[in-house]
Amino acid sequence: MSTAYLALGSNLGDREANLRQARERLEAMGARIVRRSSIYETEPQEVCQQPWFFNQVLEVETALAPLDLLALIRKIESALGRERIIAKGPRTIDIDILFYDDAMLATPDLQIPHPRLSGRRFVLEPLAELAPDLRHPATGRTVSELLATVQGQTVKRT
Repeated sequence: MSTAYLALGSNLGDREANLRQARERLEAMGARIVRRSSIYETEPQEVCQQPWFFNQVLEVETALAPLDLLALIRKIESALGRERIIAKGPRTIDIDILFYDDAMLATPDLQIPHPRLSGRRFVLEPLAELAPDLRHPATGRTVSELLATVQGQTVKRT
């Protein structure tokens, strides 16, 4: 079994229900949730004219390989109404693979660790709740160290 950290986000519809349904589907389809962070309400980044997000990070155990886990995630996103119309725009659900064991992977479809996690408080805050001492395999920095460098970005625990 491998350990992966997944970031969930939702800013359309019943945000909390969307996160819950994503968790339920992940577990039903081969990713056992070991721990989950609190839910955080976060301001949108980059595309700012949209509703605020609910974000959460999950620690999961899975026998799925990274690309198979990605395929599962895409099925769940689609089933929950995710439409990829505007990059970084509003969505019912978004699920990103942050870390997968200590793997470093770069394919056209998937990069692990997630290439933008180091600058995202909305990911680092809930991740630090679960795994503050987890080290980024490329930089060697802990999640707490990465979080300490992020400026701005309103994040509040719900």
